[in-house]
Amino acid sequence: MLKPSGTPTADLLVGLGAADDAAVYRLAPDLAIVETVDFFPPVVDDPWTWGAVAAVNAMSDVYAMGGEVMFALAVAGFPRDMAKTIVSEVFRGGRDKVAEAGGVIAGGHTVVDAEPKYGLCVTGRVHPDRILIKGGLRPGDRVFLSKPLGTGVITTAAKNGVAPSAVLAGAVASMLRLNRVAARVARESGAKGATDITGFGFLGHAGEMVRASRAGLALDASRLPILPGTRELAEAGQFSGGMKRNRRHVDSIFGAALSIDPSVPEYLASLLTESETSGGLLFSVAPDRAGTVLDAFRQQGEECWEIGSVLAEPVIRVRA
Repeated sequence: MLKPSGTPTADLLVGLGAADDAAVYRLAPDLAIVETVDFFPPVVDDPWTWGAVAAVNAMSDVYAMGGEVMFALAVAGFPRDMAKTIVSEVFRGGRDKVAEAGGVIAGGHTVVDAEPKYGLCVTGRVHPDRILIKGGLRPGDRVFLSKPLGTGVITTAAKNGVAPSAVLAGAVASMLRLNRVAARVARESGAKGATDITGFGFLGHAGEMVRASRAGLALDASRLPILPGTRELAEAGQFSGGMKRNRRHVDSIFGAALSIDPSVPEYLASLLTESETSGGLLFSVAPDRAGTVLDAFRQQGEECWEIGSVLAEPVIRVRA
């Protein structure tokens, strides 16, 4: 909602003025709602899994803002002749993951579309003083990533019929994991900056944080987690069409301010701009709190990786 002058109302805490993962609107001194929408075509053949992955991906924007999911509206388009059993499974997958997040599907809208699409408009809640934003990086912070990279390469290989079943199963398991634990740990560790890694690839989303924070990232390539089987498929050239577009975009923005050590393997350098689906949270915490992050994840039965640090200068340096 805008005032006649065109300036956002004071209660629109995050909106178009500073692009982020979701909009945030304050309802009370201790309560704000988080609103986001995301949908896409199938990334796997199984309809339940597609619906579930799309739902997890959409809800990740709420978690990237430090919020919790309340409810969601389904947004979908299906060909007129698509079997109702398939459509039902897609919706069931989304419903099941929203329920796992502690929320509920409250309605939605479906249209006829030649290319099937499914996703969610998600409403969450967050305390106005505990919002995580892309612009929250602080020099000296330690940087963490809550899921491995590689979903884009693996799902591309699956579409091409060359992804081993065990490798694809590992990617699906990662895409189905909620970022709920990651958001909770980030909040409790005092994080201010976060985003989720999705379509623009790791460097694309990391670059958004750098620009918004006016602070830089020093990343250790050797510490970056990748899904099993990703290296072999990447070395075989199983990248999506978005990888090169993402790299051109990052290069056009950062130019010489982006440096990747020549000794970083070529497959890994390319993987950094490959599109990801339902990726992890990238967030930073103060050095004196960093030691508790990995333990907090382990206590919840999940993994997380410390991958670098925040610099004062707005650059991205990827070390071998």
